[in-house]
Amino acid sequence: MSSRLVSFTERIDAAPDLVSMVRGLGAYVWVREGDGFVAWGQAASINPGAGPERFERASSRLASLFDIASIEDDVLRPGTGPIAYASYTFDPSTAGSRLVVPAVVVGRAGGECWVTVNGIVGDPVDEHAAAVGHAERVVSEEAWMRAVARVRDQIRGGWLEKVVLARAVTVHGSFDPRAIAGALAEVYPQCYTYCFDGLVGASPELLCRRTDALVESLVLAGTTRRSDDIAEDERLGATLFASSKERSEHELAVGTVRDVLSLMCSELKVETEPSLLGLANVQHLATHLRGDLAEPATALEIAGRLHPTAAVCGVPTHDALALIRSLEGFDRGRYAGPIGWVDSRGDGEFAIALRCAEISQNEARLFAGNGIVADSDPAAELAETELKLRAVRSAMRA
Repeated sequence: MSSRLVSFTERIDAAPDLVSMVRGLGAYVWVREGDGFVAWGQAASINPGAGPERFERASSRLASLFDIASIEDDVLRPGTGPIAYASYTFDPSTAGSRLVVPAVVVGRAGGECWVTVNGIVGDPVDEHAAAVGHAERVVSEEAWMRAVARVRDQIRGGWLEKVVLARAVTVHGSFDPRAIAGALAEVYPQCYTYCFDGLVGASPELLCRRTDALVESLVLAGTTRRSDDIAEDERLGATLFASSKERSEHELAVGTVRDVLSLMCSELKVETEPSLLGLANVQHLATHLRGDLAEPATALEIAGRLHPTAAVCGVPTHDALALIRSLEGFDRGRYAGPIGWVDSRGDGEFAIALRCAEISQNEARLFAGNGIVADSDPAAELAETELKLRAVRSAMRA
């Protein structure tokens, strides 16, 4: 018997605090400023495998599932009806990407609340994903700074313009994903708090949002710390804004997104000057892009076209990825990969999985990365990664 998805969505009077509903490692979370969804269970699972065509494979399989689905949706807004929650590995050669259509979704947006129940009639759609693995070796601070220096020298030699190097830190203990997600959502409400198969984090960087024919992206690159002193905080922001190094790194990141979206859009608006995005612990240079799609493309397809941006990989992409593979010394897994959701109409949101931890029963691996350019100083880059790691470390202690 062939399988068919059946989905029912109805309004509910109110939803409690969404993150408070999370239980255990099996929950799915996508929350920003109180809106979003939490979900659990599994109606269908898709493993797109590894390789450069993994987004296309997943899009095709998901379209086949949604096209013949029986859908009753009384709300009819982005995120209602059946949705697929997706998390991709950073490196296309790494297995572990996965899409799940949850069995139950509780959502809230624009003052409306709803619940969606999904199920499969017939044989279950369950393509088991390969486990996301990591090399046992975690690079020491000294070795990481040496890698930064090597990358910087390559850039000064004219081989590349920018490479993003990441660090991984392992912490042992017992961790509650609900508590971590709740702490992150409270301290970083502007970020996308997410939880999927043990990956928990709060990302400030919107890779793409599709609503009908409208596509948006928020590019972040260039970072400095915050200060409790207002005058000092403003001085730090002004210094970041005026830094030629940080502005150059930021423009490289914007350029990779602009180049892709300009090919997909009939009209694309890009902010001429970056703004400052202030989070609880850091400030970023930020540029918003907004365009009208020239041809139909789902949020998942757009994310696949955009990944990896210069904000998490480098310029040129192929050469930067080769250096990352040779110098980082560990497998990023799903860190810095796209994470988000897409509904049966193609609307959805994807962030870049930053400020996150990969949690297992008694261990958590935390990640942070920096863009390395010709003027980078290894010690300063190390200090910046410590700022970024602080977000999840603090949430794990909450």
